[in-house]
Amino acid sequence: MRILFVCTGNTCRSPMAEGMFRQMALEAGLPAEVKSAGVAAIPGMSMTRHAEAVLRDHQITDRLTSTALSEELVEWADVILTLTQGHKRQLLYAFPDAAAKTFVLKEYVDERDNAEGELQELDGLLAERALQAALGGKVSEEDSRRITELQYRIPVYDISDPFGGNREDYERTAAEIREALKKLLSKLQKQQKQKDQ
Repeated sequence: MRILFVCTGNTCRSPMAEGMFRQMALEAGLPAEVKSAGVAAIPGMSMTRHAEAVLRDHQITDRLTSTALSEELVEWADVILTLTQGHKRQLLYAFPDAAAKTFVLKEYVDERDNAEGELQELDGLLAERALQAALGGKVSEEDSRRITELQYRIPVYDISDPFGGNREDYERTAAEIREALKKLLSKLQKQQKQKDQ
């Protein structure tokens, strides 16, 4: 399984996710290759000092530098996990063929019944609303109500951005990422067991 984590500059959230998940998969004996990239990354930049410190606290000493999202990385990945909805939109704008394997991390691990169906329905309704707005039309009142209902029901999947913040901000973001990664590990282990049977 080849997993690509994606955020903005690839100096905070996605390298933390990469380092933490690589360690978790290794400890669990799950065969996984893990990389990260940024939709607006400047190649070769170091992780922020707080992100590095948070990883060091978890005995993760990977020397990660920023990588720009590329077609090569998108093709390499079996699954692409972005840290926010905005990252997912940017990625799919540049690489529309990656839609079937691109998810927001928290969306991918959402265990609610019919979570994926609701997301697809909301995406479709929002796309229709954008199309109608571009054409000078508008969506039906029923569709507008359904959009509101789905937006209220579906949780926020974005992982907070600690960039420019203090160490506590990074700790909070790392804890948020770690919780999602625990669910990811569990999901991938279940998939692995099913494949092995």
